[in-house]
Amino acid sequence: MYGKEIKNIRIAHGLTQKQVEAATGIPQETLSWIENDKGITNIQQCVILADYYGITLDELIGRELK
Repeated sequence: MYGKEIKNIRIAHGLTQKQVEAATGIPQETLSWIENDKGITNIQQCVILADYYGITLDELIGRELK
């Protein structure tokens, strides 16, 4: 899944899950769930996170275009 990539982006930005929660409205518990690959995040949450980090959806999930 994509949790590891999403976590790595958050860490690269020097942010805690609580800081991301405050900025995006995505609950910290949900961010933890996503980052620990407990399930697949929905597209709306992916868009919110990608917009927040200023990256594409592909970059958010670690997908490299060929």
